Amino acid sequence: MGDTTAGPAGRRDREGAIRAGLARANDIPYRFTKEDTVSKTRFINPQGLSKPPGYTHVVEATAPARLVYIAGQLGMDRDGKLSSDFRLQAVQTFENLKTALAAVGATFRHVVKLNNYLVNLTHLPIFRQVRDSYLADENRPASTTLAISGLAREGAMLEVEAVAVLPPAPAPKKAAGAARSATRAAKRKRRS
Repeated sequence: MGDTTAGPAGRRDREGAIRAGLARANDIPYRFTKEDTVSKTRFINPQGLSKPPGYTHVVEATAPARLVYIAGQLGMDRDGKLSSDFRLQAVQTFENLKTALAAVGATFRHVVKLNNYLVNLTHLPIFRQVRDSYLADENRPASTTLAISGLAREGAMLEVEAVAVLPPAPAPKKAAGAARSATRAAKRKRRS
């Protein structure tokens, strides 16, 4: 197949041949181009689905990218204390998510999926208000909210987990410089 596999048009040719049953994925080589090194995220609300309240139905991420999974966060402060007020727990939950995202250089704009667990669905309107205050008005993440009977921490009223997509991390410059320095030092040592 030669050069027909390079770049987006080649990718379509390759994928079309695989879908048509003319080839298997391993039969057709694929050469990466500069366009393949850019991560892209699309937020889509198909016309055939109802308008979602504060989230997006479909989020598509193309690689290469960094996928970050944030474990479920409760409304616990740094000292492990929970408020008895749902709104305060919700705010603390999103503050905890914000801190976790910042640990990898991310913000809520990078979040593509939220899973929300509420012990009492009567709190859903308050939850949405708090959640929406942390999210941008456009490109909201896909979101699923479930009513559950309880959480692992007594007194917790909600838990939220997140998935974020970030651009690939740049290659560390210091490591490359240190490797060059080590190579130069080894060459000098051999000469002496």
